[in-house]
Amino acid sequence: MTRILIAEDEERISAFVAKGLEAAGYQTVIVDDGAAALEMALAGDADLLLLDVGLPSMDGFEVLRNLRGQGASIPVIMLTARTSTRDTVDGLDAGANDYVAKPFKFDELLARVRSRLREPVSLGTITISHGDISLDVHTRRASVGGREVDLSAREFALAEEFLRHAGQVLSREQLLSRVWGLDFDPGSNVVDVYVRYLRAKFGAGRIVTVRGAGYRWE
Repeated sequence: MTRILIAEDEERISAFVAKGLEAAGYQTVIVDDGAAALEMALAGDADLLLLDVGLPSMDGFEVLRNLRGQGASIPVIMLTARTSTRDTVDGLDAGANDYVAKPFKFDELLARVRSRLREPVSLGTITISHGDISLDVHTRRASVGGREVDLSAREFALAEEFLRHAGQVLSREQLLSRVWGLDFDPGSNVVDVYVRYLRAKFGAGRIVTVRGAGYRWE
């Protein structure tokens, strides 16, 4: 049975989520502390982690950074009352697969859980190259002209999407769906923020803005 780890220190919320997930056929484990969440997630006994940001001892961002830093690939959906673009960017940049703002409807959360559990582990090309840029998908390393470039998990995912579709125009909606898997507020500028990050690291001329359409990797 699929096991979902719920890291949430508000008992009312954790009980509500656990009850709904168990009714949907999942097994759940609840922890109310960041350090405990990290330990259990690293143990490999859970298939997905629902991670609250405001946890005692270690907040959700720190838990996530530790998980990804130690190579854990468990899908993580962050649950938080923080809804600013900056907080969303921080969570996704740390390696979250999805981001759900409180209060939320359980049906939406369940749909996101199902979506994340359906995602296969990538077995695609080991190295993606375009011109003098190379991405090693397995080691998550990027280089320009032989010089290694340090990318966050989300920057790497966006660069990979661009290189796999070099020369094509990708809309913001496509990038949000493929890289973040989220339905952002139409006013969100998270894609633009990350495009700026990549331009700073790969060169401003690599990514062209196509007015009214999106972006294209030259």
